[in-house]
Amino acid sequence: MRKIAIVHDWLSGYFGSERVLEQILQIYPEADLFCVVDFLAPDERAFLNNRPVTTSFIQRLPLARRYFRNYLALMPLAVEQFDLSSYDLVISSSHAVAKGVLTHFGQLHISYVHTPMRYAWDLQEHYLGKGQRKGVKGVLSRALLHYMRMWDLRTANGVDTFVANSGVVARRLWKIYRREAEVVSPPVDVASFVVGREREPFYVTVSRAVRYKRIDLIVEAFSRMPDRHLVVIGGGAELSKLSSKATSNVTMLGHQPFEAVLAHMQRARAFIFAAEEDFGIAPVEAQACGTPVIAFDGGGATETVIDGETGMYFAEQTAESLIQAINKFEYTGHRLDPDRIRRNAERFSVERFRYEFADLVERKYAAFRVLSGFEEPAERNRGGELGKNVEQNI
Repeated sequence: MRKIAIVHDWLSGYFGSERVLEQILQIYPEADLFCVVDFLAPDERAFLNNRPVTTSFIQRLPLARRYFRNYLALMPLAVEQFDLSSYDLVISSSHAVAKGVLTHFGQLHISYVHTPMRYAWDLQEHYLGKGQRKGVKGVLSRALLHYMRMWDLRTANGVDTFVANSGVVARRLWKIYRREAEVVSPPVDVASFVVGREREPFYVTVSRAVRYKRIDLIVEAFSRMPDRHLVVIGGGAELSKLSSKATSNVTMLGHQPFEAVLAHMQRARAFIFAAEEDFGIAPVEAQACGTPVIAFDGGGATETVIDGETGMYFAEQTAESLIQAINKFEYTGHRLDPDRIRRNAERFSVERFRYEFADLVERKYAAFRVLSGFEEPAERNRGGELGKNVEQNI
């Protein structure tokens, strides 16, 4: 019986990457789980199904529970300390360092990449912030990110198969590593969302209030449209700052339970999405409610929103561009069919993810076993050629 290890970056909450991890664990319930740290709250652990988690030495470092991200420089060493030598198949779920685990020639390593390390590559200046771009602190921060880029690039060679969560991420993987990736979109629990039949005159956005989500842009746009109402749902570091800028037509609800999120998505005139995300689960959830999405024309939203059928795009990440899109939507949005919008969302269901990911892993594993000499190929033609060019299947 084969042994399987699943490596995830860290467990600090139940976010997009944890939804993917949850389904991978469902596909391979016998697998062992490894993470740099595990600080999940008791009420967030249900998706692990009481599975034990092997963590790294960073788990025990001072103040790690609150500031584990400050130990970024130690994370490459941390993931390399995991002893995975007895496993046949290693699956990493990576947006930071998980793909850097050490494996040997007799193991297949498949890495599901949510994104390459964005703060080390294309969003370095964004993550540094104004206070960390100059002086000694700036030099040290840039040196650290330089080191992380070199490590990240080197460890890409240890991955046998890359799987990207979107075409956008697949192109980023090619740009950085010069490696091709198959695309398997993340699972979205569309079954938990129902089409709303009664609409009210407000727009909604649901997101963590962090800088790259560009909630500030949405709030600014609505502050210049006092006759239109916006509801913002989600907590985060930028929430108080955004609240101070919100005008009377902008309602900041903060973190809300699922029932409240669902009710607002079902009743909203449209869902607003301004981030350039790797994939973006919230716009798919909104569409599962039959709700049109007004999204920035970049990132994963271009693969989940069909312009003119399930929503529309705005061209630039500016308040002016978003205002133009909303004004256009006011005149044309009534033509969009909620049931058609819902059917588009169903393309990203949990069941579809499980089937596609399991099929990919099993294909790659079978080809790897043949190429490594562990098993005979299932098919040979009369000339003795291996069945389907197993080298290209890994």
